[in-house]
Amino acid sequence: MNLENKTIIITGASSGIGEATAEKLAGNGANVVLMARSEDKLETLKNKIEANGGKAIVALGDVTKKEDFDNVVNKAVAAYGKIDGLINNAGLMPLSYVEKLKTSEWDKMVDVNIKGVLNGVASVLPKLKENKGGDIINVSSMAAHRYFPGGAVYCATKSAVKMFSEGLRQELAPKYGINVTSIEPGAVATNLTSTITDEDIKENMSDMKEMTTLESEDIANAIHYALTQPARVNINDVYIVPSEQK
Repeated sequence: MNLENKTIIITGASSGIGEATAEKLAGNGANVVLMARSEDKLETLKNKIEANGGKAIVALGDVTKKEDFDNVVNKAVAAYGKIDGLINNAGLMPLSYVEKLKTSEWDKMVDVNIKGVLNGVASVLPKLKENKGGDIINVSSMAAHRYFPGGAVYCATKSAVKMFSEGLRQELAPKYGINVTSIEPGAVATNLTSTITDEDIKENMSDMKEMTTLESEDIANAIHYALTQPARVNINDVYIVPSEQK
């Protein structure tokens, strides 16, 4: 499928995987709608995309607020006339051992990693049904497949995203032609770990520093691959990890 003039909303677009994906898709003809909370970063990205001949708009919003998502959808339709896809990329990973009872961090992960995805789907789905087709891509994690120290809550949220994606696929793809993909990366060189406050976890992450991780562009390429398949093809899961990661 050609991405020319396809309108794609990308959450968490101000950095990391979201930023790389926006550049990749815009470079291949898509109209990208940049959603995040950091206006300065989004404007910088928009200017970069436009300087390279792409099309982008800034749509400020907090994924935990359904009304923000609705506003982003309205802005996208006003700018480009339609919506063809959603990439639910925004996420948090403040790892901690359960016994530390960092419940406020648990709440944030549930709100962003799960409710943020639900809000995005709820806002975009009516438009995709009108189109009788489109794509929903949810960024889950290898954490949906296996636990790692300090990841009990994080792994649970990403498992929820993976299963929600499969439920969406079964409900939407056969009936409406809306394809759904769960992207499940291993270690990626982003600022995701910057939210970790548990000192014990930080000390135990030395192995990660010695490993050659994935780059955000690797995930952007996987997303691009899923989006450019023929309508008859649904890429259910993309499980992508560094060659050195066990």
